[in-house]
Amino acid sequence: MLSEKKDNNFENEISILQNKLKNNLFDEVIIKAKSLLKKHRHERKILNGIPVLYNIISLAYQSKLDYNNSIKIMEEALKLNPKNIYYLNNMGISQHKSNNFIEAEKYFERALKINPNYINVLNNYANLKKDLDKVDEAIKYYEKSVNINNNILITNYNLSSIYIQKGEYDKAIIHLKKTLEINPKFTTADRVLSLITKYEKNNKHFLEMKEKRINLKLNDDQMIELNFALGKAYENFKDYKNAFIHINEANEKKAKKINYNIQNDINLFKNIKKDFNLDFKIKNIYNEKKIIFIVGMPRSGTTLAEQIISSHKNVYGAGELMFLTDMIKEEFFIKNKKNYNLKKFQDLQNEYLDRISLLDNSNKCLTDKAPLNFRWIGFINIIFPNSKIINCKRNSLDNCWSIYKNNFDAGLNFSFNLNDLGKFYNLYEDLINFWKSKYPKKIYDLEYEKLINNQEDETKKVLEFCELTWDPNCLEHYNNNRLIKTVSTVQARKPIYKTSVKLSDSYSKYLDDLKNALKK
Repeated sequence: MLSEKKDNNFENEISILQNKLKNNLFDEVIIKAKSLLKKHRHERKILNGIPVLYNIISLAYQSKLDYNNSIKIMEEALKLNPKNIYYLNNMGISQHKSNNFIEAEKYFERALKINPNYINVLNNYANLKKDLDKVDEAIKYYEKSVNINNNILITNYNLSSIYIQKGEYDKAIIHLKKTLEINPKFTTADRVLSLITKYEKNNKHFLEMKEKRINLKLNDDQMIELNFALGKAYENFKDYKNAFIHINEANEKKAKKINYNIQNDINLFKNIKKDFNLDFKIKNIYNEKKIIFIVGMPRSGTTLAEQIISSHKNVYGAGELMFLTDMIKEEFFIKNKKNYNLKKFQDLQNEYLDRISLLDNSNKCLTDKAPLNFRWIGFINIIFPNSKIINCKRNSLDNCWSIYKNNFDAGLNFSFNLNDLGKFYNLYEDLINFWKSKYPKKIYDLEYEKLINNQEDETKKVLEFCELTWDPNCLEHYNNNRLIKTVSTVQARKPIYKTSVKLSDSYSKYLDDLKNALKK
């Protein structure tokens, strides 16, 4: 009886941990789960519960974006049971999120040898293949998962995402609709569907979203996604008042959840300028690989610029790579070791080149289009002295409004409040001007409005700056079939159009906070 009671207590504690995990109480979960693990690890009668504890800890770390500790706990678990498919899957995810792509692939392959039809692994392996730009392989694993069970939400959603990135919108719509059939409250699918839909007032999906907003009990996250989608729909038929109401409500809810403090970015930018006012004496660092960094504010035309440049026969478009940000933040800002020396920069160069070689190991020039890399231009100049830097510029109000009306993932937390957004734009302009004063020949300003008004001349100027010969394919960027992994995917696959210029004028009376912030 005592043993049975003890087993029940343990199961209850596991259940409590799982509920806390669902409610985002990650630190509590980690502390309690580790305590239970230490206490019960060697008790045979509850050995079946031990794997659950390990996986709960790993998932909690992943949810905190602490992939290093997730890897450590899975290393411990795999020593005890190297064939546990759940451990292998979690390890693969954490290695992938840590940009350790080769290691991630090893763990997913080990898991699939144990169970070739395990849907979670198939999906996660496909996600890895997608990030490595191995599109056909990614689709193969997603479709295998769908063929095993077509009622798995995440599989259908992932397939829709990759078809959108490929520009195959009809296929994407099929899987988005299936996703919403499985779970009408998964409003992320509504928002994504809205990005590839041109709405009229009697549009079926628009009417469904309006009804869903009233009749379904949606949580804040679900309502945020739905409001962004409704805002897009109302904008399509030029009801700017209702468009702003929904977009603003989505942003206000998101801002409350993330609790962003712009002072952190103010301090970061200040420290960057302080460091680079020093006279670095680092020389003799060289890289053979030619890299074009396309930077600027999000929604400033960076995706269009990359689509045009990567249409060149001698250019590989790698998209938004987070390698550089992760490496620089880890080395110089998280560890807080401002020991700038040749070896450290050489190591960073080698690590970056190793990672991009998994995407493209040809002799082609490579584009890295992570907009916020504008923060690291000084580092780029040292690590990759033969690189080219293109700074995409756009009318500040149009730029900021285009950011505000889209729901961005982590990293753009400044984007959910008009006042913060305006202040961050000012920080961007100030830092870019600082970099230009230090490296006047390294940075090319590509103005969005000039590009769309005179594409051929501006494209020729950009290619000349990048030391690339003329290629007429660059004028037909919409035929470039590379993956586009940003919210600009639809726009970048169209011929040049001008309807987005001065679009913020339609919302002018709602943007006083933004205008005032931009003036300061």
